[in-house]
Amino acid sequence: MSAPAVGLRSERGPALLALLVATFLIGMSAWVISTAVPSIVADIGGFSSFPWLFSVYVLTMTVTVPVFSKLADTMGRKRLLVIGIIVFVIGSVLCGLAWSMPSLIAFRVVQALGGGSIQPLALTVIGDLYLREERARVQGYLAVTLATASVIGPAVGGLFAMFDLWRLVFFINLPLGAFTLWLVQRHIHEKVVHRAHRIDYPGAVLITGALTLLILGFLEGGDAWAWSSPTSVSVFSGGIVLLGVFLLRERRATEPIIPLALFRRRLVVMLAILGIAMGGIMVGLTAFAPTYLQVSAGVSPVWAGVAVAAMAIGTPSSSALAATLYLRWGVRPTTVLGAVVALAGAVGLAVLAPFPSPWIVAVCAGLVGVGFGFTTIPGLVAIQESVPWDQRGVVTGLVTFFRSLGQAVGVAVLGAVAKTALDVGEAGEQDPQAVLVASAAVFVVVAVFAVVHLLGAVGIPNERARVATLEPGADPVA
Repeated sequence: MSAPAVGLRSERGPALLALLVATFLIGMSAWVISTAVPSIVADIGGFSSFPWLFSVYVLTMTVTVPVFSKLADTMGRKRLLVIGIIVFVIGSVLCGLAWSMPSLIAFRVVQALGGGSIQPLALTVIGDLYLREERARVQGYLAVTLATASVIGPAVGGLFAMFDLWRLVFFINLPLGAFTLWLVQRHIHEKVVHRAHRIDYPGAVLITGALTLLILGFLEGGDAWAWSSPTSVSVFSGGIVLLGVFLLRERRATEPIIPLALFRRRLVVMLAILGIAMGGIMVGLTAFAPTYLQVSAGVSPVWAGVAVAAMAIGTPSSSALAATLYLRWGVRPTTVLGAVVALAGAVGLAVLAPFPSPWIVAVCAGLVGVGFGFTTIPGLVAIQESVPWDQRGVVTGLVTFFRSLGQAVGVAVLGAVAKTALDVGEAGEQDPQAVLVASAAVFVVVAVFAVVHLLGAVGIPNERARVATLEPGADPVA
């Protein structure tokens, strides 16, 4: 019996298309705002608070991913996808109507609530639809989709910013969201076997509070209050205490938000390290490099976005080869190769930061993207194939959780580094040399994230799948 075809023209092609468009929606939203920040600040102000546009988004997505992964087992993947798309579109419209930076930040939370369900559920449904060898190939489709979003997003955002139409950055999600919703409703079909579940909502509240306090401490420390002030100590202490209570809660919860037993496996621990480091590297490029190029080198928003988008262009260029090498070599050699390439790009950007150029940023970001192509696909496929169907949503959500956590921590840490290197003010934010100094400091920390990324790759066990096929009757996706 021949293996089922994989691709958009195959029997599962329409369902794959729906998932790819949903992924494109989230990918474009993540990239499109990066080049529009200067235009947004010029209109509604709040330069010192703009890192929160990224941090609250990734923070909200981070803490909701495990919850949505759990709910997928009771409500079904499709229903949550539909809810997520609707909430995401509503949040986008509200962002487009924002009248101040605080209101925009608040509406980004609503937008992220929808995004927190779309991204992990799309990956989970792909894990349901495709077998091990197929998943490695389908990840290439996802990589190409994200790369396309990364090219179109910054270019569109920069174009709107040039004409002072930054609100269209958010309003464009209305037609895109409607099209995505139609595709999901029409082509994703499932039968859900309902089981009794107890979602650990207290755990979700605890991890939300802990991460919020810790990230708040990093973002506002040294700016709103001194690092050694009682306020700073209280914020960090509160975050650490809540994190400790959360860990105790997870040990006793019937169905924890983050099953701590999974961390007995070395593969999960190393993928967590990889995800956090990858998130830090990504946010360092997407959130800080466009402003670095626009202010320090005088590059237009469009070209600044295109230069940074080279990171995601590099991902699909290596994804097909990564899938082949993973099936031939295993997890560790493939991820180590990618981590070395990503480290070369990050170090190159840190060393050449005093010479702002879109070409330098594009080459270094492209190397980072190529490296991510080798580190992302093997880890996700390996962890999905190592568990049965009823745990696939949890482990997929866990991988996404730590990557989002890395982005949230990255925004906080890199924002704190930038503030330490540069006392942000009306003169500082317009001074090319001052922005250059702050950006160079940020890129050094990005290189440190890349070193941690490599250490995580080296520590991955070269294990093979325990569950290589779908269980008969267990797959709920038609």
